[in-house]
Amino acid sequence: MPGGALEREERVSMELTDEVLKSMEVGMAFRDYNGRISSMDFHRTTNHLVTASDDESIRLYDVQNAVCLKTINSKKYGVDLVCFTDNPATVIYSSKNGWDESLRLLSLNDNKYLRYFKGHHDRVVSLSLCPHREYFISGSLDRTVLLWDQRTEKAQGLLRVQGRPAVSYDDQGMVFAIAFGGYIRMFDARKYEKGPFDIFPVGGDNLEANVVKFSNDGRLMLLTTTDGHVHVLDSFRGTVISTYNVKPVSSKATLEASFSPDGMYVVSGSGDGSVYAWSVRSGKVACWASTDTEPPLIKWAPGSLMFTTGSSELSFWVPDLSKLGSFAGIK
Repeated sequence: MPGGALEREERVSMELTDEVLKSMEVGMAFRDYNGRISSMDFHRTTNHLVTASDDESIRLYDVQNAVCLKTINSKKYGVDLVCFTDNPATVIYSSKNGWDESLRLLSLNDNKYLRYFKGHHDRVVSLSLCPHREYFISGSLDRTVLLWDQRTEKAQGLLRVQGRPAVSYDDQGMVFAIAFGGYIRMFDARKYEKGPFDIFPVGGDNLEANVVKFSNDGRLMLLTTTDGHVHVLDSFRGTVISTYNVKPVSSKATLEASFSPDGMYVVSGSGDGSVYAWSVRSGKVACWASTDTEPPLIKWAPGSLMFTTGSSELSFWVPDLSKLGSFAGIK
């Protein structure tokens, strides 16, 4: 498939509808990984995607042209989670070697470590960078959430949790959420030391939290748990709007879900390797089966009619215009 077909719908403006979502299929895939993809992140304002995988590599992609720009190996420390900073040439990533749980600020331009962030004593399982600012938060199996400033090596704050934490900033960087043990705790990023300003119960689902995320407009949030539940909540009132069910995941795997850019749809992996899509308003839209047996990671590209899945390969999903016929809302 030509790279231009993955462009962010600049020439054709199409609305995301149930029919467009149902038509989506893999338009391009990179199959040269020697292990499962453990994390991926889109840069907020450029066409770049970064992945981390069990083959101890960090890979940078130009999404618009569908090319891998660079592969950096992290053989000494391994690599588990990876996130872009505001600068598309730098990432923060966590280790996967069992002996050094430091986070690292890495320059992709020259493959140099700019800073180490030491503080966790067990595997980091959740990482979120504050939009427009230098701050980030990390959650670990050591039952702590640490708050960091990219400009200094020592953690700026510590919050203790009872369980595996999932963490996320909202799109404005004003609020962050910590989920564990059946509850989502909401913090004011400027006054977090005062404790949560709200605590939302999640429908009696006390199983381990995997990921928590906000929609772009901040009105909704989602939480996934190991038993295969994907909860969508009103992020102001804390009410559960809907709960979707997929196959449970193993304790080593991560059930990831992602909002579409308009917040109207949710796509998710599943414990049986399938990909699901739902309309927040009306429920299930589509399911794509897979020969894989583990949940794929899944991320929607910012401002685009495209999402990616990561398993033992990296796949870019785009609408198949030939399937749409009269449904195509081409303006």
